[in-house]
Amino acid sequence: MPESVLSVGIIGVSPVRGWAATAHIPALRALPNYEIRALSAHSAESAREAGQAFGVSAVFSDHEQLVTRPDIDVVVVTVKVPHHRELVDAALAAGKAVYCEWPLGRDLEDARAMAALSAQREVRTVVGLQARQAPAIEFVRELLSDGYVGEVLSTTMIGLSVPGDVVVQPNVYMLDGKNGANLLTVAVGHSLDTLNYVLGEFAGLSAMSANRGDRHPHVRRDRQRPHS
Repeated sequence: MPESVLSVGIIGVSPVRGWAATAHIPALRALPNYEIRALSAHSAESAREAGQAFGVSAVFSDHEQLVTRPDIDVVVVTVKVPHHRELVDAALAAGKAVYCEWPLGRDLEDARAMAALSAQREVRTVVGLQARQAPAIEFVRELLSDGYVGEVLSTTMIGLSVPGDVVVQPNVYMLDGKNGANLLTVAVGHSLDTLNYVLGEFAGLSAMSANRGDRHPHVRRDRQRPHS
């Protein structure tokens, strides 16, 4: 039995899809120093179903009930980007350590405000740029640091959107730039952080972005017929 166990509450849990169900919960359960104590979802029904699916008895539809529990040490925020700040701020105000998925906020103002609050509250925070923990990425970083390929003078990175011309319904919100979740902020952001971790910070940058589509039909997960 580990000497100390951190109790985790996860906000934004679906019993059938999403990062909480497919990544965070399996990962936390594989680590001996973490115990999932509470879950929160967008409705009481969803929270109840998530609790049954993952064997967690403390479930809520109100995130405030989760973040203010005295037996919760770490709050994990796994909802869509536009809601990050409200939930992160609530957890920080309650004095909880926070793990928030990337992107941290809808824009730089959001991110800076959350960073300032975490500094003020003096609690630990992590943003989910998880490639830094990947063994393969760490191995490449070590090879480059050891001079395996010599001095790296330049590098090129190419990012592409999701294949095809149809967006599934849960991702339609990403088409609105105000929501802060798109190819540049999500996929390219993760990739740039990996690049910086492996090669160091930029000394110079030349970039080009192009939008090749002006229509985005979308479908529900249980249908194949596109909707305008």
